[in-house]
Amino acid sequence: MTRNLLKNASGEEQLEFWELTENGGSQWKVEDMPGDCGHDFCIDGVAKYFVTSFELCLKRQLIDLLEEGFSDDQLQAQPAITVEDWYCGRTDCGCNYQISVCLLDENHEVIQEFKPAPVILDPEFDDCSWKQIRHTFTDYGPGLRFISFEHGGQDSKFWDGWFGARVTGSSVTVEV
Repeated sequence: MTRNLLKNASGEEQLEFWELTENGGSQWKVEDMPGDCGHDFCIDGVAKYFVTSFELCLKRQLIDLLEEGFSDDQLQAQPAITVEDWYCGRTDCGCNYQISVCLLDENHEVIQEFKPAPVILDPEFDDCSWKQIRHTFTDYGPGLRFISFEHGGQDSKFWDGWFGARVTGSSVTVEV
């Protein structure tokens, strides 16, 4: 059975375990579902989300796969690694969302990266409901030791407060 290697993936422990790499505007905040001008979440048990502000907010976790109990032999077999994230916007303010996940070697050099173009959510053209993004790394070569997971965004109207992208339910799993 696989387990989520991200700690505090949905804000149950506020911002614990996250490195705030960008903390602009009114800074990161954790709110209860569904929030002002928000949508209910589609997975039972997720009651909170992280929300960004009017300047860029990014947060990151660095996963040490050896500390998580994986052996060198398991990692050299290049197991499939799946990353998932859920994001949405408010129904009254546009925002953008971004994610970057890197597989790193022991020297923190990038082996492979998943970094799609930022997603623009505009309530005039989108319902801004919760959407999932998912990627599976395979055949990435030898040397895997760390996984860097970073995501966030900001609102598009530069309103003071927490009107930016919302994220929750993030996960990183390794299939061994």
